[in-house]
Amino acid sequence: MEAVISYIQEHLCDPLSLGQLAAYAAYSPYHFTRIFKAYTGLTPQYYVSSLRLQRAKDLLLQTNLTIRDISLEIGQQSLGTFTTRFTQRVGMTPSEFRNSPQQADTNIALLKQSTHWASALLTRTDEGAVKGTVSTAVPCEGGVTLIGLFDKPIPEGIPRRGTLIAGTGEFQLNHVQPGTYYLMATCISWGMGAVDALLPYSTLRTRSRQPVIVRPGEPVPDQHVVLYPPQIDDPPILISLPLLMERFIARMRLQ
Repeated sequence: MEAVISYIQEHLCDPLSLGQLAAYAAYSPYHFTRIFKAYTGLTPQYYVSSLRLQRAKDLLLQTNLTIRDISLEIGQQSLGTFTTRFTQRVGMTPSEFRNSPQQADTNIALLKQSTHWASALLTRTDEGAVKGTVSTAVPCEGGVTLIGLFDKPIPEGIPRRGTLIAGTGEFQLNHVQPGTYYLMATCISWGMGAVDALLPYSTLRTRSRQPVIVRPGEPVPDQHVVLYPPQIDDPPILISLPLLMERFIARMRLQ
């Protein structure tokens, strides 16, 4: 599967049909899909579309290509469809994302300057709480860790519940509705620039291989997660991390 993922990354601008990928792996399409999903948590087609949206994020920030040209570059013929999918999975329109570095710098600076926000994160409640601890597999600089519960095993779209903590340690997500979720987390260091935060290729991260299941009236086992350097089978972080920071800052101002 690592060889297949490398092949996808190297041929992202080419047509990549399920049959082509299955033939490369020497499996039938059915067995290839089953094995690929067990390995990555996503179907091959969804994984390819995720990498292409990540490529679109790169092109929006690193080039002067028009949004229409970028949609064509990633194989999306309809500008309207590209805009809709980008917005759903990144959390803002392509034009908003292209214009977001200055606001991203502002959000990082606001969190760094705040001294009171961390204590507000661990308000205890027993109602639908998902809590646990975050640690790191390797040393990391000071900053914030973003934690969220997502519907799919990929950090895209606005999480069902999310929070930030200073560095590592305890976290708690309150009032989580019954359902099946995937816990994702990554950290942003204070020295990271806006573009690196918007295109988080190198940030430490974690993703739950098994879903977190919340049932009515039942406690959820504590989640102990470890942030690690990016691995080849990790899905891209599509959601705009500075957008999540902005939403968190807005929440704290209401308290």
